[in-house]
Amino acid sequence: MNTRFYNAKILVPLDNHKYDIVTGELWVKGDTICYIGDGKTDGAADAAPSGMSRPEVPVWDRETDVEGGLLMPGFKNAHTHTAMTFLRSYADDLPLQDWLNRQVFPREGQLTEDDVYWLNILGIMEYLTSGITSNFDMYFFPPVNARASADTGFRTVQTSGLNNYGGTVELMEENYHIVRELSDLTTFLVGFHAEYTTSRELMEGVADLARKLKSPVWVHNAETKLEVEECKGRWGMTPTQLTDSLGMYEYGGGGYHCVWFEEPDFEIFRKRHLTAVTNPASNLKLASGICPTKRFVDEGIAMAIGTDGPASNNCLDMFREMFLTSTLAKVREMDAECISADEILYMATTGGAHAMQLQDCDSLAVGKKADLILIDLKQPNMQPENNIIKNLVYSGSKQNVKLTMVNGKVLYENNHFEIGFDPEEIYRRANEIIGRMK
Repeated sequence: MNTRFYNAKILVPLDNHKYDIVTGELWVKGDTICYIGDGKTDGAADAAPSGMSRPEVPVWDRETDVEGGLLMPGFKNAHTHTAMTFLRSYADDLPLQDWLNRQVFPREGQLTEDDVYWLNILGIMEYLTSGITSNFDMYFFPPVNARASADTGFRTVQTSGLNNYGGTVELMEENYHIVRELSDLTTFLVGFHAEYTTSRELMEGVADLARKLKSPVWVHNAETKLEVEECKGRWGMTPTQLTDSLGMYEYGGGGYHCVWFEEPDFEIFRKRHLTAVTNPASNLKLASGICPTKRFVDEGIAMAIGTDGPASNNCLDMFREMFLTSTLAKVREMDAECISADEILYMATTGGAHAMQLQDCDSLAVGKKADLILIDLKQPNMQPENNIIKNLVYSGSKQNVKLTMVNGKVLYENNHFEIGFDPEEIYRRANEIIGRMK
């Protein structure tokens, strides 16, 4: 499908995690951005890379007058457990270990593959309303998760939740290949749930598999103070030190949460070029703590932002996560200047894409995949346009997402889904699933 967006403001990347906003047109040919410029026939403002000429004007399947709205790269939700939609507002107001052991694990054990398929689609629908064009998921039945993404046209990267209670290294390797071969929208990276749920033998197996597949490794890391203290009691090391000592990070990777870091942990993340994924709403709701975001940024350690799952958040909303990431960093440091809106927006888009190895979806540029969103600026919360980037981070809302496109296909527009499923049917199935739980 060939799409022309015109009369648009377009968010384009600059160096040092900064952005510029240009006015003009963006063209999509198939699944790829083929032109960004002023739309004039001479191509003088063409944004094509050096040596590339302005493309011939395609035959348009769709032409959209953006009417001064903002086209920007879609958000990358860099940590979530999508199918936990069935536990939204069901398992609340408990600390992490009680929440997991008393509410979550007993009900997750009752899930079928069919349940996970439908619950994933419910989560994907919510992602689309928030301008999220890809997610980094950890949950059961990865091939089923991948099929839900492929069937709806959504882009998903997965990692394993391997632990002592389920899964094997051999099954992870099998899922790695199945998911990667299923669709160009689905991929898989090596990982496991957490140090506190996983034996040393399994963790050593994860490290061996990562080296075999040349894959990054991802894991919940230092989410709570108790987790770190108990890990040090078992091994004399923090979770970061332990996983590094097992040789897990030869090909990179990172950790989810990264709240309770100690001095050696920062050095390991910097040396190994790892990414810290912050999940501020979940960490607040579970009283886990506040991520040392400024320290990561000052150390040059890559960062991304995730919502975590809909049972611990409970909202899959990247606007809220951006606001919290910024403001919690400021109050933690008692420094209103400690981090910029541009840096936060970078984490929520490009930083997440790089964590997920989606380098072809990380920004709006010629040759990149057409994973983009349209932000309606003609709403009270986005006016006046003193600084559009700051408006996005500090006052932006899901209500401003007018259109979400993934891989060149519009999946959500003006509160309507184009994913091949009736929303009412998805809602009915989700309620039936939780309704039968004991």
